[in-house]
Amino acid sequence: MDIALFSPSSLFDEDEDCSSAVGSGESENYVERKHAFPGMDLLIREFSFHQLNANLLWPGTFAFTEWLVQHRYYLEGRRIIELGSGTGALAIFLRKSFEVDITTSDYDDVEIEENIGYNCRANGLSALPHVRHSWGELFPRPNPDWDLVIASDILLYVKQYPNLIKTLMFLLKSYKPTDSKSNLMESRELHFASGSGGSNGLPKPAFLMSWRRRIGREDEALFFSGCEDAGLKVEHLGSRVYCIS
Repeated sequence: MDIALFSPSSLFDEDEDCSSAVGSGESENYVERKHAFPGMDLLIREFSFHQLNANLLWPGTFAFTEWLVQHRYYLEGRRIIELGSGTGALAIFLRKSFEVDITTSDYDDVEIEENIGYNCRANGLSALPHVRHSWGELFPRPNPDWDLVIASDILLYVKQYPNLIKTLMFLLKSYKPTDSKSNLMESRELHFASGSGGSNGLPKPAFLMSWRRRIGREDEALFFSGCEDAGLKVEHLGSRVYCIS
């Protein structure tokens, strides 16, 4: 498993703030910061260091948040799971803003799950449903019923691409709608790129991903080509947001 042994701020331009924080409180193991999201501030506790967690909120989280606010119809009526939730900040924002049905997910690690729960409560929410899962391993729920998978800035570790794609393949290909009515509706939402998409323009199921981190283009391309080699369809929706189905 690849472990981050560098400062996340090293991946950004010197004039690009890596936290959007407007205040902070620190402890030995954590740092709490108030982050400005569209229409609200969220108090988010981050690990001072965690070998499995990227520790900080990345610029891509805020960029993806703004994009989703502008395209909120992509979220309407969907059951959502977020991969690589980290602190849970994006899921917390979406739940508070749009009351979406959302589940968080990250490495199979109890500390990460507990920290996401802490951040939920710190922002006036009950703990969101959470799935502990390390990419590529057996998924703990054999019949996934999430019709939208989301993630932001999760392509840093190139060696993990095959494992990430394996998890995506399971979530997208093993998806089971909860009832026959939804199955009928979803059949009308396939092949959106060919002009026959559904009311919100995304097929069910789909993976909606924002990618803002700086890595080499050749490394980045390995993920998208790996998806296509696995039989998945990749479409760029603009603003570094991609739909994979």
